[in-house]
Amino acid sequence: MKLFTHKTFLVAAVLGVILGTLPTHAATRRRAELAFVANQSSNNVSAYQIKPNGRLLAVPGSPFSAGGSPNSVTVVPSGRFAYVADVIPGSVSGFSVTKSGVLTPIPGSPFAAPTGTAFVTNDPSGRFLYALNCGANCSGSGPGNIAAYTIDQQTGALTPISGSPFATGQWPYSLAIDPTGHFAYVANAGSGDVYSFHIDSQTGALAQIGLPVPAGTRPLSVVVDPWGQYVYTANTGSSDVSAFSINFDGSLSSVAGSPFAAGSFTAGIVASNNGKFVVVDAGPGAYVYSIDTSGALHLVLGSPVAAGLGPNGVSIDSTDSFVYIENGGSKDVSAYHFNHGNGKLTPVTGSPFPAGTFAAGIATAPAPIHE
Repeated sequence: MKLFTHKTFLVAAVLGVILGTLPTHAATRRRAELAFVANQSSNNVSAYQIKPNGRLLAVPGSPFSAGGSPNSVTVVPSGRFAYVADVIPGSVSGFSVTKSGVLTPIPGSPFAAPTGTAFVTNDPSGRFLYALNCGANCSGSGPGNIAAYTIDQQTGALTPISGSPFATGQWPYSLAIDPTGHFAYVANAGSGDVYSFHIDSQTGALAQIGLPVPAGTRPLSVVVDPWGQYVYTANTGSSDVSAFSINFDGSLSSVAGSPFAAGSFTAGIVASNNGKFVVVDAGPGAYVYSIDTSGALHLVLGSPVAAGLGPNGVSIDSTDSFVYIENGGSKDVSAYHFNHGNGKLTPVTGSPFPAGTFAAGIATAPAPIHE
């Protein structure tokens, strides 16, 4: 029997309040979907409209110029702003987003960050942004940090949070936040572990929770399931997935049976919005796992499904209808129909779709309702 924590009930209660206050017509209104790919070697961002059949249509004017070696992209929940992690020399590029997906630099962009900004994400409220930096030593042996910012809700401009940057492990490469916005988890590729943090709901400041927990070798991606019960890391060095349960205080405990085998060069991981599956991209392609009541993973029949050359990141659209994998080696995006009932993937007609040189990060998001 599945056990629910107080945090799970909190998530359910919040969702209930939100859904209960929406107008009746909102339940049937569907926002258009967009996709964005950070192209590391061509220093730009490819933008796409996601069509109802899952095909990707390049946005007029795409690709859009970014900073040096863009490696990651995130979009706030409103869809109005997108942010890109620029590795060289270390900064965050900010863009306003139109309903059609056109990107326009935010005044003041790029925003300063420490050396080697490899990853960027926002909290569920869209008020705070976090950027991971490798620090003074980007070989993976030196300590890294997390630059934290508040997001201006009108302009999208970033302001550093007091106390930022916050220390973390060696070569931090991915950060995930639980759905309540209370906890953040950082996968450190250099030190092979996960740091846990409490997020101050008023300021966005981070406070470390306990000691880091070991993951696999070189974890490159981390995700929290939509119910805030489990954390998973994709470990490229050990070709597997580490699984953890989230304790009431935000600390982590290893799930029985972890780690779970995956393909070589395991790179990215994402959870379905219904909380039933995680999708992992690795050398052979897309691996889909079901999540059981203990948080353990079970490979879905038919996995892996072939992707392009050098799959490097994965995203699921907000409707759980499509999965997208960006392939750094073949400079394209593989698209799949996603059966959110059984987890099976079927290639979208016309897939793969062209991207830039060495596609390194991908995000899908609903288009903004208001620009």
